[in-house]
Amino acid sequence: MAEYLTTKELAELLRIKERKVYDLAASGEVPCSKAMGKLLFPREAVEAWIAERSSGVERFTAKPLPNVFLGSHDPLLDWALRESRCGIATYFDGSTDGLMRFAGREGVATGLHLYDQASESWNEWLIAEKFAAMPVVLVGWAKRQRGLIVGERLKGVIKAVADLKGRRVAPRQAESGAQTLFAHLLERAGLGADDLEMTAPARTEADAALSVLEGKAEAAFGLASLAAQYRLPFVPLTGERFDLLVDRRAWFLPPMQAFLDFCRSKHFRARAGELAGYDVSEFAKVRFVGS
Repeated sequence: MAEYLTTKELAELLRIKERKVYDLAASGEVPCSKAMGKLLFPREAVEAWIAERSSGVERFTAKPLPNVFLGSHDPLLDWALRESRCGIATYFDGSTDGLMRFAGREGVATGLHLYDQASESWNEWLIAEKFAAMPVVLVGWAKRQRGLIVGERLKGVIKAVADLKGRRVAPRQAESGAQTLFAHLLERAGLGADDLEMTAPARTEADAALSVLEGKAEAAFGLASLAAQYRLPFVPLTGERFDLLVDRRAWFLPPMQAFLDFCRSKHFRARAGELAGYDVSEFAKVRFVGS
């Protein structure tokens, strides 16, 4: 059975015209994604969407979600999931990758930090657009300081994004929120990808910092906490907001509750306090609730 439904297949399943399917997708009412100019509908997400709108004792029940945390890599989040012993596995490969997999019901939650230039806001602009019709909740995780991690010999030489011209830089993968924001800052500084010497993408925040520490790159767009951990010079550029998008049913199940309980502990607060550039004062603050 195919993982994704086409527009025609969804129309046949719902017994409606294809034009109506396009309308549902445009309004964000039905879970969908776009690839190569075509609309695709995650089968399991569609089944859950139908179940949410069913009634009666024969209501359809979607199969349980995999106990996996998706999305962007955050050092504190990664540590807390392991330290809490909640049993939730991780698959961190970027904010947009996490949202796509979450829409396809591949995990119970996903982390994201996606910036919208038009509204100058974080995360909920996209969640309100794409997940309004799904049983989800978007909550705060942390505010983080982000900037340029540079090699020791370039301390004081690189002071702004414009100073990266001609330098060897470690990018993040295209699906990451960090790379999306970095591209925006490069554009604002009048630089393009051709103005930099890009290394292979670093797929985690730690890998980005390590590429500078090991001399593979002269700079990386990374977190203040990683620069401090590896004792590397840091040029602060911006703050960002990292949020968690969680399936509402999974929120109340034992694994997620064990994780949330740990994040309210003194042990967690102490760890967060040790990380440079972290602010967890808005942890679990509700930012958006889907239907």
